[in-house]
Amino acid sequence: MEQLLTLFAEPTTWMALATLVLMEVILGIDNLIFISILTNKLPKHQQPGIRKIGIMLALVLRLALLATIAFIVSLTQPIIVILDQGFSWRDLIMLAGGLFLVWKATKEIRHLVDPDKVNKADSLGTQVSLGVSAVLVQIILLDVVFSIDSIITAVGMTDHLPIMVVAVVVAVLVMLLAAEPLSKFIDNNPTVVMLALGFLLVIGTTLIAEGFGIHFPKQYIYAAMAFSVFIESLNMLAKRAKNKANGA
Repeated sequence: MEQLLTLFAEPTTWMALATLVLMEVILGIDNLIFISILTNKLPKHQQPGIRKIGIMLALVLRLALLATIAFIVSLTQPIIVILDQGFSWRDLIMLAGGLFLVWKATKEIRHLVDPDKVNKADSLGTQVSLGVSAVLVQIILLDVVFSIDSIITAVGMTDHLPIMVVAVVVAVLVMLLAAEPLSKFIDNNPTVVMLALGFLLVIGTTLIAEGFGIHFPKQYIYAAMAFSVFIESLNMLAKRAKNKANGA
């Protein structure tokens, strides 16, 4: 306890914590977008509960991984070499997760732009829904990928376990608070669904690149995503203004 008080009495600790919390929240947004898109395919009464389960699973996985930091660090050591390119367990997990994200986002985009599937969904008056077990399996798979990425990022930013734990818990609490509003917003705005799927494509491609040892500065990726959100917000405001003008 005395060591914790000494640690958190230092200004540098709070600076490291603030930076890590911000990074963990940003990484958590990727996880949350995927959970929101998947759970929006479930019946309305099941969506909030499954979203909370998915987010709590993310917290449990992150804390479990923090408890095995030595194991997590070992995941970055190459285990196989293919054409002079070394691959660690982390690389293989990033590759698998990235391929899954690209496949899932592409499949969802195809569903949205395929006239036959869109007409079929419209005639039924509902979206094509997934089973709860199928949704949970997909959430767990991506929770594992995002959790490993999150914890390795945390290990690279600080050596203090208490700071990592606090940052992870705060990030997951933010995810819990943002889950319902984000899911409703995505569900009520079809164009935002396409934008979110585009984000998942970018994230999936980035994960695949990282699996091959190509590291993109995350700040550039998230800056581009933020700019896309800004443009989409302007489009929504313009559409709303046009609807008001036509109504008048």
